[in-house]
Amino acid sequence: MAEPGNSGSAFQLAADVWSRRHWLALGVLTTVLGATLAMAIAVPPIYRATATVLVEREQVPEAMVRPSVSGELETRLLTISQQILSRARLAALIDRFHLYPTLRDHGPSEAAVEQMRKDILLEPKVAEQSGGRSSTVGFNLSYRAPDPHTAADVTNALAALYVEQNSKIREQQAAGTAQFLKAQMADVKKRLEEQERHVGQPPPPVEIELAGLERLNARLRLNSERQLRALDRKDRVAREVASPASPSGTAPVGETPAAHLARLQRELAELRTRYTDKYPDIIRTKAEIAALESRVAAAPRSESGAAAGAPAAKRPPSEADAELKALESEEAQLRQAITVYERRMEDAPRRQQDYQREARDYAVTKEFYQSLVKRHDDAVMAESMEQGQKAERFHILDPAVPPRLPVAPNRLRLGMMAVAISIGAAVGAVMLSERLDTSFHTMDDLRAFTRVPVVTGVPPLVTDRDAARRRRRTALGVLLFLVGLVVVAGLVYAWAHDNMLLARMLSGGQ
Repeated sequence: MAEPGNSGSAFQLAADVWSRRHWLALGVLTTVLGATLAMAIAVPPIYRATATVLVEREQVPEAMVRPSVSGELETRLLTISQQILSRARLAALIDRFHLYPTLRDHGPSEAAVEQMRKDILLEPKVAEQSGGRSSTVGFNLSYRAPDPHTAADVTNALAALYVEQNSKIREQQAAGTAQFLKAQMADVKKRLEEQERHVGQPPPPVEIELAGLERLNARLRLNSERQLRALDRKDRVAREVASPASPSGTAPVGETPAAHLARLQRELAELRTRYTDKYPDIIRTKAEIAALESRVAAAPRSESGAAAGAPAAKRPPSEADAELKALESEEAQLRQAITVYERRMEDAPRRQQDYQREARDYAVTKEFYQSLVKRHDDAVMAESMEQGQKAERFHILDPAVPPRLPVAPNRLRLGMMAVAISIGAAVGAVMLSERLDTSFHTMDDLRAFTRVPVVTGVPPLVTDRDAARRRRRTALGVLLFLVGLVVVAGLVYAWAHDNMLLARMLSGGQ
């Protein structure tokens, strides 16, 4: 039975409070509701225009032409965004489309640039690939503004900047790669030519050096044998000159010129079996045979003169001396050549190592140069692809159009919030008024306050004149309240009208 009684007392208390404070509640309710509704109606709309940009991949397969532009698309897209959102680019757009007039004094301010950065939105479009990887296939670019046509124009300008900046970055990177590889190729080619001059021919194998040394030793031995024979002939000629029994001076002692001539002819025949006619011994023997034949033919004519003056006559110089001199000169040359060969054989391991090191460096440099040539050709072809719009590029698939409906603010939600705030303000005002009011409204309040016995209560005595005065006062108060309400609503409307900062605050990040 207590609960119904409590409910009835609470309802009676609320009714008593309403009877006392209904004018205050209605005044606060209508004032707050009028101000908030005026703000919700006057706040300017925000339109967002969106353009769709598609990422078109290379039209030429990568297996045929290797692109010189490296790096992930997401990274390059972030780089392009930072460049476009720079102060210079945004200030140019602000001047071009006359944006943010309230934030500018005489030119684009930092506040206007910063606000434009907040109004631009980039949403990448990602496609899942095999292996759990994702790839960006495009992106949506949007911009918000109080005018739908301005929003569409600025969005299309931003999309065009993205397309242009992407092409410029790719062309610059491709051209820079080609120029860098060209410079590197020139440096490596110069180094390669220097190594070609230093490498030369490979050193001959040790076997060839040994064979050459053996040939030189064989020639040296043959030279020694020829010197011995020349010395023998020289001694024989000397004995012939000194012997009185040899008037001709060409045959040894005890040997007639005819026998000497026959012996020389036999030696010539034997030499021809082993050597050619250009061999020195054959040439010398033929000369001796010719000289002996001429002396034998002239012997009968000079026999008498030889008998008279033979002891004092001088014979012509021997050809053996000239031959010995030539053989000694040849021996010196052979020994010098043998020394050179021996030194070369001693240096053969070191020369072989030097050659192998130089050849290895040359091979590495040549391989590197060939790789640079191939990469340079690929870079030049990739550059031509970039210039011919055959490589990866951005394409505006759907340009922005002026939106028909604003994205913010949500006026229905603002209206519901205005009603809730007004009711809350009215309830708060009534509770605060009741809290601050120290008067007694019932007999129970008075009895609870004092111990003095309360006998009875006197009801208010209202005359017709008092009632008329109260009605006039009430009418005047309502009129003044309505005027104040209109003034407050008008001021709020004027403040909220074209207040883009308030509109962005109420948009809730939309």
